[in-house]
Amino acid sequence: MPNGVTVIKCGGSDAISIAQICADVGKLRAADERAVLVHGGAGDIDRLAAQLGVIPRTTVSPAGLQSRYTDPAMLDAMVLAMTGRVKPRLLAALATMGVPAVGLTGLDAGMITAVRKKARRAVRDGRTMIVRGDLSGRITAVDPTVLRVLLDAGLTPVVSPPAGDPDGAPLNVDADRLAAAVAAALGACRLVMLTAAPGVLRDARDESSVLSCCELPDETLLAHAASGGMHRKLIAAYEALQGGVPEVRIADGRVPEPLSAAIAGAGTVLVRSGKAGL
Repeated sequence: MPNGVTVIKCGGSDAISIAQICADVGKLRAADERAVLVHGGAGDIDRLAAQLGVIPRTTVSPAGLQSRYTDPAMLDAMVLAMTGRVKPRLLAALATMGVPAVGLTGLDAGMITAVRKKARRAVRDGRTMIVRGDLSGRITAVDPTVLRVLLDAGLTPVVSPPAGDPDGAPLNVDADRLAAAVAAALGACRLVMLTAAPGVLRDARDESSVLSCCELPDETLLAHAASGGMHRKLIAAYEALQGGVPEVRIADGRVPEPLSAAIAGAGTVLVRSGKAGL
């Protein structure tokens, strides 16, 4: 392995076993392997937003990608949920497993820089429209210095959105693509995305139809039953592979020892095919 760093993306679904994932991170540490844990938090964001009276809004791109619309109130709810609910829970679970960890967002030490999407196209009622005012961004740079310092000190970084714009203001970014960008910047040996599905499915209605290998062409990223969150994971996987990460896998985060199972070959390994379609 290039350097023994594994980047793990832990999805935000309530069905994913946080305790099991953190126990597996402890096993990596016991084997003298280093890990960076990147997390989302959709469920906690939605619950906190409801408690704060923030009305959630989503947009759908012409390609069919659904995204959270992030106005200032929703950005506050996202940051509070990530840093005040999800991250402390992960840090506590890691501590139980004897893993010393440090919680970070992309804002810390200017680690993740993004450019705001000031205007983008969305589809509503069959019509394409321009959406403005969204405080979300596209990741443009990762400075892995602080991550390397922590890893060299024997600590496990736990990272989440938001990222910072060039002036340091927070922007919402996709956690899957953040994990891919971090993995590429660190030269990680693998990226494992643990989700509430057994992998990429040939048939979205049949969880037994998981693909052991999924080829990502250079032009068309739609694959088999991929839609919604899985579509976004395939984009992140492609970006990680393009960034030089040698192994990218999507696997089930709901099962016992999910990370160990993925490293042993469970789920779907993603590869670039260079073909025009799947």
